[in-house]
Amino acid sequence: MLERLTRRVIAAPRLVLTLTVVLLALAGIYGIGAAERMLSGGFEDPGSESTRAARVIDQTFGQGGPEVVIKLDAPAGTDISTDPAGAAVGTRITEELAALPYVQQPILSIWTAPDLAGELLSRDKSSTQIVAGVSGGDEFAPGHAEHIASTFTGERDGISVRVGGQALVFQQINDQTSRDLAVAEAIAIPISFLLLIVVFGGVVAAALPVLVGIVAIVGTLALLRLITLFADVSIFALNLTTAMGLALAIDYTLLIVTRYREEVAAGRDRPEAIVRTINTAGRTVVFSAITVGLALAALAIFPMYFLRSFAYAGIGVVIVAVAAAVIVTPALLMVLGDRVDALDLRRPVRRLLRRGEPVAKPIEETGWYRVAQWVLRRAVPAGLAVVVLLVVLGLPFGGIKFGFPDDRVLPASASSHAIQQEIRADYDQSSAGTVPLVVEGGIAEQPLADYAAALSQVPGVTMVTGPVGGFADGARVAPATDGTSKDGIALLSVLSDTEPLSDAGEDQLRALRAVPQPTDARVSFSGLAAANADTVDSLFHYLPWVLLTIAVATYLLLFLFTGSVVLPFKALVLNVLSLTATFGAMVWIFQDGHLDGLGTTSTGMLVATMPVLMFCIAFGLSMDYEVFLLGRIREEWLASGRTRADNDHAVAVGLARTGRVVTAAALLMAIVFAGIAASEVSFMRMFGVGLALAVLMDATLIRMVLVPAFMRLAGRWNWWAPGPLRRLHDRIGLTEE
Repeated sequence: MLERLTRRVIAAPRLVLTLTVVLLALAGIYGIGAAERMLSGGFEDPGSESTRAARVIDQTFGQGGPEVVIKLDAPAGTDISTDPAGAAVGTRITEELAALPYVQQPILSIWTAPDLAGELLSRDKSSTQIVAGVSGGDEFAPGHAEHIASTFTGERDGISVRVGGQALVFQQINDQTSRDLAVAEAIAIPISFLLLIVVFGGVVAAALPVLVGIVAIVGTLALLRLITLFADVSIFALNLTTAMGLALAIDYTLLIVTRYREEVAAGRDRPEAIVRTINTAGRTVVFSAITVGLALAALAIFPMYFLRSFAYAGIGVVIVAVAAAVIVTPALLMVLGDRVDALDLRRPVRRLLRRGEPVAKPIEETGWYRVAQWVLRRAVPAGLAVVVLLVVLGLPFGGIKFGFPDDRVLPASASSHAIQQEIRADYDQSSAGTVPLVVEGGIAEQPLADYAAALSQVPGVTMVTGPVGGFADGARVAPATDGTSKDGIALLSVLSDTEPLSDAGEDQLRALRAVPQPTDARVSFSGLAAANADTVDSLFHYLPWVLLTIAVATYLLLFLFTGSVVLPFKALVLNVLSLTATFGAMVWIFQDGHLDGLGTTSTGMLVATMPVLMFCIAFGLSMDYEVFLLGRIREEWLASGRTRADNDHAVAVGLARTGRVVTAAALLMAIVFAGIAASEVSFMRMFGVGLALAVLMDATLIRMVLVPAFMRLAGRWNWWAPGPLRRLHDRIGLTEE
């Protein structure tokens, strides 16, 4: 099929390129508005208890939307609760908020709810908060919060007014991500192009991967905008689209152009060299794309649309990148011909040094071959040394803790982060720690009052409010809260002085859930602590199925590619070892705060969805290099006498022929991910740093040391399969022959 496709492409290459330009223009026009249709949330399981509770609160009481916090600061030494200017400003802001159609009631302030002074007034009484929920969910609430911030931020009658809250956190993450994306592209594309010039030696050849990468990025943006018509898509999928589009295009084009040069150097004319290239390197590219795509597709198993979005983006970018690599690249090679090596910067350097054209060395005389032989001769000590290193790097992974993203994922300069930090430092408690409870079943007043009283006795709870009054330490201390009972549903609010995203917050939530609930009632917990716990539980519920899907699919595909039952197992084990080391480093840096978290705020936990996402992407990319390497090793093995010595020779030749390509591709991909590492959103910085480290570690320690060491020790057993499976592979296997 690939050969037929390639022959048709090179028969009319200019037509193919013209159609590509037209499709690219249409995709660019359609996809340019993709970001405006994407959302900044999606971290929660839509079927979880906390999400369901939030939905009931919204539909029944018109409350529970993401919070906006307006912080009022009076001059030092002023008691804003009694200051006439402060009261006038606060009352006026409350009235203006109430007039906005998307602001939910009640609006809490020390003037409308004096019983909540412990939560809304700072210890020195010079600062206070006005707290309100905004409607619109992930799609509209962040925009509403931004409008509130632009409307109210400033100074009124000597009172400083600033805006924060979770709703504004989402909007500022959105804005920051868009800015970071431009920075990532500005870093990755020019640096990658310069490095490609070094790798290829010429400007024209170096431009091919960049062109294919642009096709992949633009095409995937159009696909993502199309998907937004049917499903929620996270704004962070744009980062993956840019990074993976450019990285895979570089990988695939680098492999194809390198193989094309080999075929031309071997004496084949241009059309046959292109056909042979796609039949060998092109097949490897297609197979590699399948493995990467399957690893990313497994993210669709999770119910959170944040993770599902990366499945959409990953599958889209893989499809477009591989199509561009096996269709556009042959057309470009056919049209350019020898001009693919035009503007070769190596030639003037050689003339300056008075050196002639280089003479191609036999593969056995190259540096990569000698490195491979060195590893093969020292398989046991070299392999053990790398394994020990990876195990040591992976030790911190055992202490990983998962959490929910809050204001601290933003830089300290972001208003929502700065305000929340001030609240943590200057207030006895925060509205972020409030745990709303939905009690369904129409239970009588006394059982509900007994339940509220029991909840108020949990350590760290300052008050429980609701339709039966306010309770503290088991005693009623305040009248009933209006608007908290309707249609047999009661809304209780558990006020707390505990940071919700902390170990203490987790302990408190468990204690609250352990309080005996009223008979015949259904109690559902919401709030940040509950959302955090439910998200982590959901991830662990689905994670085994995701890992099993990836492992089985990868094993089967590598069997079809190699005909061996040993090599796929080896690939899985080495990949897990490499990724464990990567995650150990991420825990050490970003969770534990070593190296000052590379400029981020360490919270003692990692955003729960990110390690899962990084695993799927890094696993797919590592299989990318595995396929590149095994493809050449197997090609040499099949052409040999298939003895133990032939196995070692095939490994050395495969490494020699792919070492430069894999190393260059890994370095280029690391640069792409380094662009993401420049992000000011902490979990995206971890994403970029982690994937760059994973790629470099895989291309060096794994591919260049552990793979040859293992294959040396296994010998001919590398290629073993039971008779029935061997015959099955002979019939349906995927090969480069």
